[in-house]
Amino acid sequence: MPVVEESAVIARPPQEVFDFLSKFDNTAAYDSSVTASEQVGDGPVGMGTRGRGTSKIMGRRFDWTVEVVEFDPPWRMVSRSVEGKLNFTVTFTLEPADGGTRVTQRIDADSGLGGIFGKMADPLVERAQGRTVRANLETLAEWLAEHPQT
Repeated sequence: MPVVEESAVIARPPQEVFDFLSKFDNTAAYDSSVTASEQVGDGPVGMGTRGRGTSKIMGRRFDWTVEVVEFDPPWRMVSRSVEGKLNFTVTFTLEPADGGTRVTQRIDADSGLGGIFGKMADPLVERAQGRTVRANLETLAEWLAEHPQT
């Protein structure tokens, strides 16, 4: 099972970072592999909330739907795929750090990425996604610095 885990310190309080990350409509603003994303249904995000979107990874496009399976504001949110070609889990863990928030993003995906790339490509995909996740966290930090939540 390919696993990607990266962290970055963001100069914003944990609750503000968590509030931004937990809104599916915001995902495409910081995640370069996501071309579109939105919440399914209305209401506040919590356990059982679903989000859907489209991603492009290493030139391959796929649609996905995830469901929030853990929700502990402002410290942890876990979403697991429930529809799409790829089975994956995305975990965000937040903790106070250096006057801001350390955000750790972990992505666990099925080996071979559900047949999209094949099992032999796992190490290549892991390295490429690691770089992407690091860059996305840096983009998230820049976005929140430029757009403080009010």
